[in-house]
Amino acid sequence: MADNQHSEESTMDKISEKLHHRSSSSSSSSDDEKPPVSHHQPVNRPSGGKKSVHKCFGGSKAADLILWRDKQRSASILAGATVLWILFECMEYHFLTFVCHVLILSLAILFIWINSAAFLKRSPPHIPEIAISEVAIHNVASELRVEVNRAFSALHEVATGRDFKKYLLVVAGLWFLSVIGSWCDFLTLAYIVLVVTLTVPVLYEKYQDQVDSFAHKATVKAKDQYKVIDAKILKKIPRGPLKDKKHL
Repeated sequence: MADNQHSEESTMDKISEKLHHRSSSSSSSSDDEKPPVSHHQPVNRPSGGKKSVHKCFGGSKAADLILWRDKQRSASILAGATVLWILFECMEYHFLTFVCHVLILSLAILFIWINSAAFLKRSPPHIPEIAISEVAIHNVASELRVEVNRAFSALHEVATGRDFKKYLLVVAGLWFLSVIGSWCDFLTLAYIVLVVTLTVPVLYEKYQDQVDSFAHKATVKAKDQYKVIDAKILKKIPRGPLKDKKHL
């Protein structure tokens, strides 16, 4: 009897050891399957449905230049425009004289290079033939026609007085341009527009949250002021009856 009890106890001890070993191995495997927690992992925050500045500019190569995705080209354009503005405005260099001098210098360099290539045992420069295809002209004309028609449609809508708010915005914009035009000439204005185009979108993309918050507060205040002006002044302006359009 004692031997039987001893054998039963040894059997129970072996079973308990096996169960303990299985439970410990399963817990260790489950711990291994869990990914390590990283405290430095970046958190993906929702953008709140905001459209990126790059997509607002069409997401094309022009947008890459404006937002300095290609820093070398953007810097080259800004530096070239600055040099031209200094030549024409500060040094009073005339445009026709500048073009003629550039062409003379280019032709002189090419002439010397081609004639000295045989003596220096170097290959002459390859001058490609430039030809504009008819398809490219048609594409440009088609795009230009669409934009011009869109501008004429907007001007017609403003001129007919259908949207009085848009009418006030257009008048204010034209008045602002006339004030700027009295301060500087067209070349300086074009240079200012170029500098603003190459600087303001980049700064807005960098500080988008702060600018949007300020713009929202300014828009709310402007709407409140417009409601006051509309209630006190605009609604008191007499207007004639609107005539329905006759459909043929």
